[in-house]
Amino acid sequence: MESQPIRRQTRTVQVGSLKIGAAAPISIQSMTNTDPHDAETTYRQVKALEEAGCEIVRLAIPDLISCDTIYRLKERGIAVPLVADIHFDYRIALAAVEAGIDKIRINPGNIGSEEHIRAVAKACQTHGVPIRIGINSGSLEKHILRKYGAPTPQALAESALYHAKLLEKYDFTDIVISIKSSNVLCMIEANRIVGAACDYPLHLGVTEAGRGDMGLLKSAIGIGTLLCEGLGDTVRVSLTDSPLEEVKAAQAILRTIGLSSRPYIDIISCPTCGRTKIDLIPICEELDKRLQGISVTKKLTVAVMGCVVNGPGEAAQADIGIAGAVGEAVLFSHGKIIRRVSEKNLVDELICEIQKLLESE
Repeated sequence: MESQPIRRQTRTVQVGSLKIGAAAPISIQSMTNTDPHDAETTYRQVKALEEAGCEIVRLAIPDLISCDTIYRLKERGIAVPLVADIHFDYRIALAAVEAGIDKIRINPGNIGSEEHIRAVAKACQTHGVPIRIGINSGSLEKHILRKYGAPTPQALAESALYHAKLLEKYDFTDIVISIKSSNVLCMIEANRIVGAACDYPLHLGVTEAGRGDMGLLKSAIGIGTLLCEGLGDTVRVSLTDSPLEEVKAAQAILRTIGLSSRPYIDIISCPTCGRTKIDLIPICEELDKRLQGISVTKKLTVAVMGCVVNGPGEAAQADIGIAGAVGEAVLFSHGKIIRRVSEKNLVDELICEIQKLLESE
């Protein structure tokens, strides 16, 4: 039986048709990298993200003119919730709300006077638009930076809670908090502090994580650690890559912890050793490719093991699996051997059994 972390209890925030909080599945976010003034190109990327499994899409909205893109996206029937990323000018936040945005991301301390904060809070409250408070190492207030001397986890946490109080002052509590840092340990500790101090949902991410394996590793460690502790309600993997790769990476992290809300096939395979009796690596590669074209309707665990000594026992949780012998393998389910199959037909046999399981009730 697969165990899951006990999630921190939070209030629920409604973002368009989607809920964020402990009462809802952990959602996946990404951000477009298209020109925000180019509505057509942005529309195509948002649709691609939605089809890839992205559940919330953030847009950079740098000026009043780009708010027209929000309106055009909504006009064309974009269903995935949209978030406007806004800095400094409170009027852009007001225009984004009027254009139909589902959520805004601001740092309340950098949009001007308290009058401006009050105006944004009132507009969002009137239209049912939540606010994500976005804190990072470069956004700390001078008085907090003086107090701590550097963007420490305590400084980042204090800044986030300070901004929440600014909105609470105007009776606005439809808030999601995000504390990001390129320093993984700093990001983890800051979120722990805020998670213990309030019940607002947390948006997790390691900012400026980089590209490729290193970017994925930083994100997996930062986001994954907190999720394993029950902290975090929505995630964004920030990579120097296509936003579609961010979605793919986020899905992998959630699947690894058993927190994915979507069905998928989990392949477990042994690292091979001197007891391995079949050429396991190309078998795994072929299986991976073949599974790309299969419609997955339920979660399955598939095992590819190198020998019968440990295979069926170590992979007893697998719905279906193979364990190698000389020139053949045994096909097994939940540790029980079903039959023997030729090494030449291994992947075909495994795919056939997987399809049977997917089609069964």
